[in-house]
Amino acid sequence: MNIGIIAHNSKKSLIEDFCIAYKGILSKHEVYATGTTGRRIEEVTSLHVHKFLAGSVGGDKQFTEMIERGDMDLVILFYNPVMMSSKEPDIQAISRCCDQYNIPVATNIATAECLILGLARGDLDWREQIRY
Repeated sequence: MNIGIIAHNSKKSLIEDFCIAYKGILSKHEVYATGTTGRRIEEVTSLHVHKFLAGSVGGDKQFTEMIERGDMDLVILFYNPVMMSSKEPDIQAISRCCDQYNIPVATNIATAECLILGLARGDLDWREQIRY
């Protein structure tokens, strides 16, 4: 499965910790991330991450394009709702796109853990059935 990961600057450490904790699960899938987030995940986990541009300079659009093509199966996006900035990825656009194309999306660590553990159990295998 293809897992997309995005984190605002103030949530980069949290996404690193999350990826360290769930490295075993993530290693069985393809991981996609915006530029800085992807580099940081690679540094702390040694996982291979397909990196998009930085979120604020087009990486968020690359994410939505992949979702629209049906090539993304799960999205984890950690953002700081009190510190929204034009220098950060467009979280609302990505969330809307996930909702439009029925892509499971987590915007906090509690939901992300539910999704990643569900992925490990096979709860998202239905995604394989809807691919062309």
